[in-house]
Amino acid sequence: MRKAGVTKNLARLPVVILMDQDPPRQDTQRSLDDAHILIEHQMVDVGAIQQRAHRRNKHDVVGSNQFPHLAFSFIPDPEDLVVDSNPCRATGLILTFELIPVAMCEVGRKSTPLSNIFYGYIRGSGRLGKSGETCLAVIVPFESPSDASIDRLVALVAADMERVNATILSRTGSEVTMIPEVANHLISSGGKRLRPMLTLAMAHLAGYSGDGHIKLAASVEFMHTATLLHDDVVDESEMRRGKLSARMLWGNEASVLVGDFLLGQAFRMMVEVGSLRALDILSAAAATIAEGEVMQLAAAKNTATTEDEYLAVIRGKTAELFAAACEVGPVIANRPKEEQTACRSVGMNLGIAFQLVDDVLDYGGKSAKLGKNVGDDFREGKITLPVVLAFRRGNDVEREFWRGALERGEISDGDLDHAVGLMTKYRALEDTINRAQHYGAMAVDALALFPASPMKNALEQVVAFCLARTH
Repeated sequence: MRKAGVTKNLARLPVVILMDQDPPRQDTQRSLDDAHILIEHQMVDVGAIQQRAHRRNKHDVVGSNQFPHLAFSFIPDPEDLVVDSNPCRATGLILTFELIPVAMCEVGRKSTPLSNIFYGYIRGSGRLGKSGETCLAVIVPFESPSDASIDRLVALVAADMERVNATILSRTGSEVTMIPEVANHLISSGGKRLRPMLTLAMAHLAGYSGDGHIKLAASVEFMHTATLLHDDVVDESEMRRGKLSARMLWGNEASVLVGDFLLGQAFRMMVEVGSLRALDILSAAAATIAEGEVMQLAAAKNTATTEDEYLAVIRGKTAELFAAACEVGPVIANRPKEEQTACRSVGMNLGIAFQLVDDVLDYGGKSAKLGKNVGDDFREGKITLPVVLAFRRGNDVEREFWRGALERGEISDGDLDHAVGLMTKYRALEDTINRAQHYGAMAVDALALFPASPMKNALEQVVAFCLARTH
């Protein structure tokens, strides 16, 4: 029996190959039940499938019954991947490379995250592996590998962040012992502190030379921490940043009240800075965040929510604090209005992109890296963009599934996997990522107003990191 290697040049990831014998003469939907595949064409040699799709042929949708299949199923290492030709004469072969972030593939002793979806159709006759055979390959990337990192930004603002951290520790002090206990439980739990770093970075980008950005950055972090404490109570969350949430340890009442304490401390520091405009921006952000949370509460379990309505929610509850954190830097530096507006645009668009990626990761991430349980949004009946898109694009039976799971809470074993399957079928996760990339591009475009500098480059890397992160 002859063997022909087909993945020498694919990404070095384990793959799953699923095939069934000649479905046109058997059960046409057995191997890929109800599957529809977004495909792109690629003409290559069987021995070396490359990942160069011809864009002019993309976006054709096909069902599995249109392809002859061969019987095969195994999970190999890419180095050892081979396709055994069948003694029976065949007219074609479909390869389904499923590398999906929601799954883990055990290869040897290594557990490897699967991060892309590939579909391939190899056309030939007789035995495979003959030189010069033509293949039609399908590549639908879930996410692109990236070396984007926030490390450059961390290094540039390291000295200022030490002062911010010292301010945070000093301002959580209280004679009421429960307050520092609850506050420090979350503050010291390993968050990236991206929002206060953005405040410092924008102040640096604007040429600010005072000390006010330190207290404003600490204020931003306190506002963020307060919203997390409140969110966990509203959402009844059990985990936060990989640890038990404060409400699970001290109760809902303590979480709400300590959040209120942190908000009070944040406003005290804003006043101490002495910028009425910065105070106005951050106080308005606090009100907008609360409005966004109430909007989300009203939209919860409502499958009729539109994409525009959902985007309004995340602009309020997530993106507004990013926008305010970025805007106050040029404000205290007394920079022109256009620079203030540009910095606000960076934050707003970055915040939207950040939340959209979070929405995808809730259905395709890992609990240990997410810092919360995968599928929490689904179990809590939260309407996020992947849900909105899958619901709108689905048929009546599929919409009834969403209504039962999200509106009535009728969730059983396997329903989360089914939800992910529907999102994959209708490209809801892929299109959510595409929208996130659109907003990320807008954030980068807003930075174009500023001259080239290490800080500007670091901020561009932050945008790329937020889009490429897998945690």
